[in-house]
Amino acid sequence: MPKSTPMRTRFTIWRALATVAVTVLTAAFLVPSAAQATQAAPRESKPVYSYAHAVREAVWVDTGLDGNGDGKTDRVAADIVRPAEPARQGRKVPVVMDASPYYSCCGRGNESQLKTYDAHGRVVQMPLFYDNYFVPRGYAFVGVDLAGTNRSDGCVDVGGRSDIQSAKAVVDWLNGRAKAYSTRTGTKTVKATWTNGSTGMIGKSWDATIANGVAATGVKGLKTIVPISGISSWYDYYFAQGAPLYDGGPDELAGYVESGDAAAHCAAVHKKLADGSPRSGDWTPLWTERNYVKDAAKVRASVFLVHGMQDLNVRTKNFGQWWDALAKHGVQRKIWLSQTGHVDPFDYRRGAWVDTLHRWFDHELLGYDNGIDREPMADIERHPDQWVTSTLWPPHGTQTTTLRPAPGTTPGVGTLGLGPATGTETFTDDPKLSETDWAAHLTAPTPEKAGFLTAPLTHDLRLSGSSTVTVTATPTTTSAHLSAVLVDVGPDTIRDYADSGEGITTLTDRSCWGESTAGDSACFKKTTAKTSAVGDTVLSRGWADLGHHASLDHGVPLTPGRAYTMTLSLAPTDHVVPKGHRLALIVAGTDKDLIDPPSTKPTLTLDLSRTTARIPLVGGAAAFARATAGSAPAAPAAQVLDGVRAPRTVLHLPAG
Repeated sequence: MPKSTPMRTRFTIWRALATVAVTVLTAAFLVPSAAQATQAAPRESKPVYSYAHAVREAVWVDTGLDGNGDGKTDRVAADIVRPAEPARQGRKVPVVMDASPYYSCCGRGNESQLKTYDAHGRVVQMPLFYDNYFVPRGYAFVGVDLAGTNRSDGCVDVGGRSDIQSAKAVVDWLNGRAKAYSTRTGTKTVKATWTNGSTGMIGKSWDATIANGVAATGVKGLKTIVPISGISSWYDYYFAQGAPLYDGGPDELAGYVESGDAAAHCAAVHKKLADGSPRSGDWTPLWTERNYVKDAAKVRASVFLVHGMQDLNVRTKNFGQWWDALAKHGVQRKIWLSQTGHVDPFDYRRGAWVDTLHRWFDHELLGYDNGIDREPMADIERHPDQWVTSTLWPPHGTQTTTLRPAPGTTPGVGTLGLGPATGTETFTDDPKLSETDWAAHLTAPTPEKAGFLTAPLTHDLRLSGSSTVTVTATPTTTSAHLSAVLVDVGPDTIRDYADSGEGITTLTDRSCWGESTAGDSACFKKTTAKTSAVGDTVLSRGWADLGHHASLDHGVPLTPGRAYTMTLSLAPTDHVVPKGHRLALIVAGTDKDLIDPPSTKPTLTLDLSRTTARIPLVGGAAAFARATAGSAPAAPAAQVLDGVRAPRTVLHLPAG
């Protein structure tokens, strides 16, 4: 990863303009009495407004698109909960918004909550805690049904123009640039006179993806986004450099979430999705449209990014490439990285998350100088419920270091170091085995993998960022898939990301975050860390189809006996391999349940003189040399290592 731009870059400009603005905001926004307006500028919004008497309304925003081809532009439903008092007093409020396809089909959050409505069609239960917590503090909350879902017109196009325009149109309406109506089919227009237009988008998974995509349009009025486990390029949700990650495509996903009305009228969109996403793994124009990374230069909003480093649903390449692109263009950023899989921070670090999110929105949407811009950029979960911070991410002093696999003293158990290497290693693809199986037998030769280990470390070694592994491999068949895996070999207790809870256990008692009504409780089930004692930890992985070695645009059949060189992109991470452990690299074929197998079962021979791993190490090559100095180079004693269970097959649904 490139070096990070300091978090305060954007704030240097912002704060020069904000000193007077904060005083104005204090008087005009959220201060409930004139006396308080004369006090110092506030640092925190307080729950001074009634949630029970909040205004609840729905509008249908015109997107300007006709996704279902009925000759009328589509309207998307936006359900609104906002404090009544500011509007009565002539004061305007900012907006927290979550645009989602899941409000009626699948539910949001750990308890799969759905929107519910009263007899007049006004929202009663808004999923999650955002409205309960932020509305009393002077924010409006807006829950948007993506086109083709719940009460919206149009068709689901899975991250394409319709999906993104569903939410962008609402931001435009909040800023007076789009039309909205009081009913789905009526002609009475509604204006958002109660808001100043400042909007922060938040959401997990598909919802986070929409936030990324809307930010990439550069829409004015979107001040910040908080994407939790979000997709930055839909190709990288379905494929890894040509290797299929799932056995279905976006047409199936559209059918999963769409409303009954959309199911009856969106066959043409389904066909377009299917035709544009061939299972060959080739990059097509459909994927270009759904690649938000290419438009990172347009992003005006700040970004508070959250992702689980063991997320095998929305895999972490999605956050890594988005983070790098935002850094390149100087976007103000903050990041949390957990040990979990596809889990919301509300369910693994609840108190700290609510407090941090509150302060972030206060700063970004209310302009409060609460110091969050001067705090460390990154929070990283080093052990279950044990967090560290990093001033920048990746931290200063991180350097990409080239490590080379080499044959070891025991056949099939190689070494990993800084020096040049020669020789070969051979393995045969076995689609029945996973990275868990490979790691368990790292210290012994097995036919389905090639493994390479450092000597036991004499000092801790920190990896921070994205790695690559370049292989030169000769296949025996016309097709081959490759996996490259980095492993921390040594005992530890980690979150059990392969469990059904992906690192958490849901309890029966509850904690409350905000105000409740009879129809919308602010109390949610508590969770605790689900842990596992292990002998090895897979810390990063990447996959590829060797037939796409020359280009993602078009895969080709391989020529048996010919050597091919390809560089695999590995997932970003932040992990410390402690003193006494070993760092290992595994190169193998099909990673069971994480990629689909090729059409053949190849044996591949690696040319070790042309195989390298480029690892982002804090301290670079000098840190690696120091951490491996003085250790005995002997091969480790053969043993079966205990890791987490094999990662489960994940439904291709970017949800909770």
